[in-house]
Amino acid sequence: MTKHKIYTMSFAKVYPHYITKAEKKGRTKEEVDTIIRWLTGYSQEELETLLEKQTDFETFFAEAPQMNVSRTLIKGVICGVRVEDIEEPTMREIRYLDKMIDELAKGKAMDKILRTN
Repeated sequence: MTKHKIYTMSFAKVYPHYITKAEKKGRTKEEVDTIIRWLTGYSQEELETLLEKQTDFETFFAEAPQMNVSRTLIKGVICGVRVEDIEEPTMREIRYLDKMIDELAKGKAMDKILRTN
């Protein structure tokens, strides 16, 4: 089985697109970073180091300090596929992040995005 190209893509190459998508809708880089830290358990310093090192998506998720157990509450369609139906673990983590960034860009409140209520 071949790996998806996105696995070997640098997280740092996609990260600016997350920021742009959020900022176009009046949201902030800080909110994007909050989502990433919530999902992965990385500190802000660790996140910045991974961006500088051009860490690929597979490594980014595989080495995450503490994937948030509440991420399984993320439901819905992203790129035409239901997130909760994605079987491949790394792709599911990528799509969880994509879905959360979409929710941010759509104006959803942070407490809802972070599944805190």
